[in-house]
Amino acid sequence: MQRILDLIFSGLGIAALSPILLPVALVLRFTGEKEIFYFQPRVGFNGKIFSLLKFATMMKNSPTIGTGEITIKNDPRVLPFGRVLRKSKINELPQLWNILVGDMSLVGPRPMVPNTFANYPDHAQDILNRVKPGLTGIGSIIFRDEEKLLDGKDDASNFYRENISPHKAELEIWFVNNNSLWLYFKIIFITAWVVIFPGSKMPHYSFKGIPNLPDILKI
Repeated sequence: MQRILDLIFSGLGIAALSPILLPVALVLRFTGEKEIFYFQPRVGFNGKIFSLLKFATMMKNSPTIGTGEITIKNDPRVLPFGRVLRKSKINELPQLWNILVGDMSLVGPRPMVPNTFANYPDHAQDILNRVKPGLTGIGSIIFRDEEKLLDGKDDASNFYRENISPHKAELEIWFVNNNSLWLYFKIIFITAWVVIFPGSKMPHYSFKGIPNLPDILKI
């Protein structure tokens, strides 16, 4: 049933959002580094690697400079138009194609780059591999201000690995173990809510029954 919903929502989303997606593609083509899309290897269902699609928002050589695969607040590698796309989350919309072709679901654990995924313990990897990764998910909602958490850290990569990644794993494991159509629609609604009202505390109240969530929010 979830796959059917993914096909319906992703198809409708691409059609409805094309008046936004096409102009964005044109602006990217003629500004910045003239790259429209960014393809990044991510870990998918059953550990299979796929190419995650995003609008290009950063310098081409970003993965090899600065904080590498970690993006921090006011990251100098982000291009001017890219800041607008990232703040509005429009840069993530090309992943509707990943959903349409079956690489991802609309809701699920966020797909990670192989190096980051490898830092998870084996039992966590086994559990997360049971479902398709998602365009949005509980980890994305709770850690939507991740760049702010990394701001000012001497070693952002190490802080992410030791303080954020373990908590994200707990949240995503909880999702897999409690996955349902009700949770699917709940996460879609809350995602839309926090995009419109970014400072809202609704997610914290909506998911307050999750074990260890108060500790996660103290990071």
